Amino acid sequence: MRNCHVSAWVQRALHWRLESYRYALERFVIAIPSATADQIGRVVDACVATRLPFRIAPDPEDLLSGRSGPSTLREVQPSDLLGRAQADLHVDELRAEFEGARIVITGAAGSIGSELVRQLVKLEPAIIYLIDRNENELFFLCEELGRRAPNAPLVDVIQDVRDQRRMTRIMKEVQPTHVFHAAAFKHVPLMEFHLAEAVENNILGTSTTLEAAHAAHAGKFVLISTDKAVRPSSIMGATKRFAELLVAETTRDNGMKGVIVRFGNVLGSNGSVVPLFQRQIAEGGPVTVTHPEMRRYFMSISEAVQLVLQASTMGEGSEVFVLDMGEPIRIMELACNMVRLAGLVPGEDIDIRITGLRPGEKLNEELHLDGENILPTPHEKITRFRTQPPNPRYLTWWLEHLRILLMEGSSKALKAHLLLLVPEYQGSHSASVEQDC
Repeated sequence: MRNCHVSAWVQRALHWRLESYRYALERFVIAIPSATADQIGRVVDACVATRLPFRIAPDPEDLLSGRSGPSTLREVQPSDLLGRAQADLHVDELRAEFEGARIVITGAAGSIGSELVRQLVKLEPAIIYLIDRNENELFFLCEELGRRAPNAPLVDVIQDVRDQRRMTRIMKEVQPTHVFHAAAFKHVPLMEFHLAEAVENNILGTSTTLEAAHAAHAGKFVLISTDKAVRPSSIMGATKRFAELLVAETTRDNGMKGVIVRFGNVLGSNGSVVPLFQRQIAEGGPVTVTHPEMRRYFMSISEAVQLVLQASTMGEGSEVFVLDMGEPIRIMELACNMVRLAGLVPGEDIDIRITGLRPGEKLNEELHLDGENILPTPHEKITRFRTQPPNPRYLTWWLEHLRILLMEGSSKALKAHLLLLVPEYQGSHSASVEQDC
């Protein structure tokens, strides 16, 4: 339970329990649109103590806009407990940027890619090419969009971004004004054991997409990056940091503007901790947390993509934009909150088990490197950095040698080669700790 006014909320919960017996109550509805995240959390704790189900009422603005019906009740989500204010979008700038645009999105069926599509279709682009090699997820995305936006100008393409010939042909066919590169392998522990695949997809896939976009005279190239690229402790982070350097250098003087957007974890995205915790809770536990002090930055998928689009309107070339992620969240607290949101008591109904850091993980992530020039932007939730890309001739040699090493298949040599351009790569480590719930 939370420390703030715990006794008062316990008394209220006991009162609610007695009232539920007296009036045969079936559920609680939380209808306090002005409540802070902390207040919602305390109400949830009180509801859990009664052992009755609870739901949250839709926001009045959603009712007025028609996004929710008067009878729509939903489960309380982890995002309700984050306490993040809604991002203020400069809609006129977004419409001016994307209305009539010709857009390519790689990794279009993924969490970020698919949300990019959903938000971009509202801005009336001329066409959007959805590129992904995941046939299944691409099918479901197109089926969803066919229902929601039947007249949207969408073209689905089953394609691997590493295929230079086909990517070049596709880009020439589209003649894109904007390319959003969201395709990447992102599972940190998994990529520690699949080094070659991470390098091929995250580095060579970015290089191939960049070259194809440039050959087609694309106006702007937007790379979806990650806080794990900052002083990376993982293969995934190191490959994404190199992708940042690659975009910064390639777009510096070639006429195509490069925009790199760096942010942390996205609630509910594929492979994120929230769906994992939900599955573990549904199975009766235990919920596994790698370290009691691990903290991560979180934001919703919708807000992350809104700010990516906003940052893309600001890019003048070879810049890193960092989204304001608020304060990092303790993963142990998130796990306990999710157990409570399921109407259960952590440690009683569902065990919380500490498993130790996995390969490539670190306790805390950062959003920028020392020495990166911090510059303001017109948007309060977006900061801009200038990073120093490598010498172009050295970069060309590095990529050529990388391809040779991939053919030779030496993981040790590949790691050493990564260090030449990403010297801040710290390598992986792991730890085992006792539970501290």
